[in-house]
Amino acid sequence: MDVPNGRPFKDAIYKQFARIGKCLSSERRLELLDLLSQGEKSVEKLAQQTNMTIANVSQHLQVLSEACLVTSRKKGTFVYYELANTAVNELLLSLWRAGEHQLSDVQRIKEQFLNPRDSFHKVTLDEVLSRQKLGEIILIDVRPIEEYEYDHVPGALSIPMNELVEQMNKQSSNLDIVVYCRGPYCAYAAQAVEELRNKGFQAYRLEEGINEWKQHMKSLRFSDERIMR
Repeated sequence: MDVPNGRPFKDAIYKQFARIGKCLSSERRLELLDLLSQGEKSVEKLAQQTNMTIANVSQHLQVLSEACLVTSRKKGTFVYYELANTAVNELLLSLWRAGEHQLSDVQRIKEQFLNPRDSFHKVTLDEVLSRQKLGEIILIDVRPIEEYEYDHVPGALSIPMNELVEQMNKQSSNLDIVVYCRGPYCAYAAQAVEELRNKGFQAYRLEEGINEWKQHMKSLRFSDERIMR
């Protein structure tokens, strides 16, 4: 029997996968994808949040669109983008994990730029879930309100960074405060914890964001299903 030549298939299929790899080779496009994982955003908003020009953002988004990683819609004179589907979100989370595991520079950069005392003021997802069920904490989402409205951890309050201290001064509760933002590479939560502690609050940072929380919950459900079988 003749062995079929698999070279054309290999060349064709890996060429398609390489389209994704080329998109992810830009730090700017990775940042755009990370921001879009928090919800739909206009080109203008993305330019503002990344300190890029609208023209540069549009060029990067075109590359991402050609690789089917993002979709867009037009509303009036504005164009809005979002991730194409949850598979793109999972790809990003896998990339972050691989980077943390394989590249020591990732941890060094985090330690350099985040609050040096932050490691003493962090809590895990499991701790938050447990203490939230017991009513022992106030969970606060410090992202912009539109990101909170797009999706958030159930039970979390929306208090954007610029309103945090003022709003918390109105709280009469003595419960511990747990703050989260966009995820491990967002400085909002570390900044919020520092400001709250300076004001006398007992505050802690949840390193994970909404996407890590959803993946964690999915993993817990999968484990429960395996146990029940």
